[in-house]
Amino acid sequence: MASVNEQIVREYFETRGFFIIQPNKHQVAARRKHDDEEIDFLITRPGQAGVFNTPKEVIWDARHLEKVQRAVVSIRGWHTDRFSPATLKTNPEIFRFAELSVTKEARKILGPGSVVKILCVSDMAAGAAPQEEALAMLRENGVDGVLSFRTMLLELVDRVDVSKNYEKSDLLQTLRILKTYDLLKDAQLDLFFKKKGSRI
Repeated sequence: MASVNEQIVREYFETRGFFIIQPNKHQVAARRKHDDEEIDFLITRPGQAGVFNTPKEVIWDARHLEKVQRAVVSIRGWHTDRFSPATLKTNPEIFRFAELSVTKEARKILGPGSVVKILCVSDMAAGAAPQEEALAMLRENGVDGVLSFRTMLLELVDRVDVSKNYEKSDLLQTLRILKTYDLLKDAQLDLFFKKKGSRI
């Protein structure tokens, strides 16, 4: 499943104009990860890296990435779990990728300058109060922004053109086929459906 999660995140950032660097291809299980092993992806965009002003919002979408030039990305695709305060308290390793020592490792590859810390998650806690608490914990522990898999997939679906052949990407080609046969709704239609249906 990890490779599927990584493929979704990779495609998402590539469609936004980022180059992807994957420092480690191996899994670490029997010991604590070294600082460089905490990095799932490094992303960089062509151009000079300037100072990034962190948005007030912790939950991001494509708009928040417009001024990001370099970032450390951590992927937590736990698709059966929501990221609640309890989940974060019992899994403190989630924050490791945002520590200064990991940022220093990232700068060895990316060069000097600001590095944004982005966490890709399945979904945040339901309910306003638990979600706000979880987001506050993430921000306090150095996470600049959170991207949900729902957001990434909706934005990828929106960008897929059914008239194009994405033979170089299994993910985009799959989304194109599902969209061609009306098995995926456009993000806008899905949004209005949720408002009207009120079951989701």
